[in-house]
Amino acid sequence: MVRRPLWLERIQRAWSERPVVWLSGVRRVGKTTLAGMVPDVVHLNCDLPSTARALADPELLLGSQRRGAAIVLDEVHRLADPSLPLKIAADEYSHLRILATGSSTLAATGKFRDSLTGRKRSVHLCPVLWEECGDPFGTPDFDRRLLHGGLPEALLAETKSPESFAEWIDSFYARDILELFRVRNRQGFLTLLRLLLRWSGGQVDYGRLSRSTELSRPTVKSYAEALQIAHAIHLVRPFRGGGGGEIVRRPKCYAFDTGFVTFERGWSRIREDDRGVLWEHLVLDSLRFRHPDHDIFYWRDKGGREVDFVVRRGEGRVDTYECKINPDEVGAGAVIAFRRRYPLGRDYVVVPVVRRAYRIRRGGREFTVCGTGGLGA
Repeated sequence: MVRRPLWLERIQRAWSERPVVWLSGVRRVGKTTLAGMVPDVVHLNCDLPSTARALADPELLLGSQRRGAAIVLDEVHRLADPSLPLKIAADEYSHLRILATGSSTLAATGKFRDSLTGRKRSVHLCPVLWEECGDPFGTPDFDRRLLHGGLPEALLAETKSPESFAEWIDSFYARDILELFRVRNRQGFLTLLRLLLRWSGGQVDYGRLSRSTELSRPTVKSYAEALQIAHAIHLVRPFRGGGGGEIVRRPKCYAFDTGFVTFERGWSRIREDDRGVLWEHLVLDSLRFRHPDHDIFYWRDKGGREVDFVVRRGEGRVDTYECKINPDEVGAGAVIAFRRRYPLGRDYVVVPVVRRAYRIRRGGREFTVCGTGGLGA
């Protein structure tokens, strides 16, 4: 079992603001296990007919719970009307703490007749963060996290099982995409998913995806939106400030987990040249843990200079994050070009192995070198 105190703290903080917390994440990311770590929790599996029958009368079930009780409604989207017990709990039993789990965002389908605006807080559970991997000061452990990915079962397995990854993809389509989004073109959808996994970390080219999958461009965009809602991919938009010479349209697409990227690329081991783009995935997860998605971007100008990630912090401040395996390899050219346009903010170099953050100078700029655990809020 992987202990996940960072996420337990996030759930407790969310409960201090609202009575209902929506915990979402891809299947097998550890939602049920995490929910079971909540002290003195009442766990209700909504996949079971008995739970569905009990929740047919939410007032009776919720009214029988002691004040302050924590109740998990696991896989709540399996219910015929999943928003009903959540709405009643928020409005009439706000002295209870409800943790509802599901694979996608709350309003993924028409099943949710109420989005619970103002009644809930959402927590998106990522695969195991690099800072959750203990005290990782060795390349083999790092390569294991990159190759196996961050789904707890896969991460803890002795060897990587390609069959398990293929089975996950089939189950993801059948249990999430088909059921929630009614996508009937299985072959076309899975071809798109596998291409996005294989090309993860690059800019999205809908025309190329359309040609490669033999799907129409609107269908590709529709399927990609479903994949985003189901947390299988994440699109990072280009940062722009209104001036000329910047890339302003094409987002970059990142798969949810490095294990699936290496699976689709057919890698059985991590070579030195493979680490860079995979490391970007882990840094992105840690940034998303700390910042809203709408504040995380990448930047690129038409001269090809690119900053891996930039985070909008308010009052004109924008922080930059360059992802490097070796901090000595950082170049300041792209950041200097970025700072000519956006001078306010801090510059970071994020590396896998560093015991304590320190500062370096490159091209007259000062960079803070840190690990993912030192990114700050």
